[in-house]
Amino acid sequence: MANDKLITGKTKLLGVIGHPVEHSLSPAMHNAAIANLGLDYVYLPFPIAPENLEVAIAGFAAIGVVGFSVTIPHKQAIMPLLSEITPLAQMIGAVNTVSRQNNQWVGTNTDIEGFIAPLQTTYKQDWSQKVAVILGNGGAARAVVAGCHQLGFAKIHVVGRNVQRLQEFRDSWSNSPISENLQVHQWEELSKLIPQANLLVNTTPIGMYPKVDESPLSGKEIANLPTGAIAYDLIYIPKPTQFLKQAEKQGAIAIDGLEMLVQQGVAALKIWLQQENIPVEVMRQALQQHLGLS
Repeated sequence: MANDKLITGKTKLLGVIGHPVEHSLSPAMHNAAIANLGLDYVYLPFPIAPENLEVAIAGFAAIGVVGFSVTIPHKQAIMPLLSEITPLAQMIGAVNTVSRQNNQWVGTNTDIEGFIAPLQTTYKQDWSQKVAVILGNGGAARAVVAGCHQLGFAKIHVVGRNVQRLQEFRDSWSNSPISENLQVHQWEELSKLIPQANLLVNTTPIGMYPKVDESPLSGKEIANLPTGAIAYDLIYIPKPTQFLKQAEKQGAIAIDGLEMLVQQGVAALKIWLQQENIPVEVMRQALQQHLGLS
């Protein structure tokens, strides 16, 4: 549905900051929701170079921006510039959503909510006896680990290639209850982890454009994924990724990153608009249309 409403001096501003930001799918999704709700808001993409971050958000405060999404490369750099950071965002060490509250910037992270939404609704089950295996140990993996902990997974295994980064990843949770269920492994140990996986998550960029024919796992590795396990790829283009195609061949349930993108957006709108009834289906359709998938 096109937003044919006039933008006036009363229109409230939302947006996304990143560098680059022209490929962001957020404006299509958020503006569709805003139009559907009949609200006088507009959501704009703001390309902001790292050296301009501080002056940009001071400018946002000056012009009364209500809130904004944060994408690469600002998710960590923005943290010292905010007045308050939620414990969740602190725990992940990254902020993806900022809102203006009492004349101050408050940062949170809705990626966890986005990630766990399909696992709490469509694929809901008792996770307390289950094992999660997470490929990759970057920023996205942090949100996934926190999400798996929130769902109550018995064991969370994180697999990476760089020993030092894996150690740092594990150490970063040492003051958190998460550390009891978390183990880190080198890539070579995958073959013994995959047969145990009830949830297998790809947080690496392998399989993303332009390398759409690649997968983080070989056919041989994924052949041991139990039937009925859930394979979850945070990538949403191509749809499905090579990783999810392989997993479905093994009888796994596939979830792609599009749902996470929609659901983290829903969680952000709830904060900015201070209302619960966000039109999820409208957002999902706007993204699919935008990507030529519908």
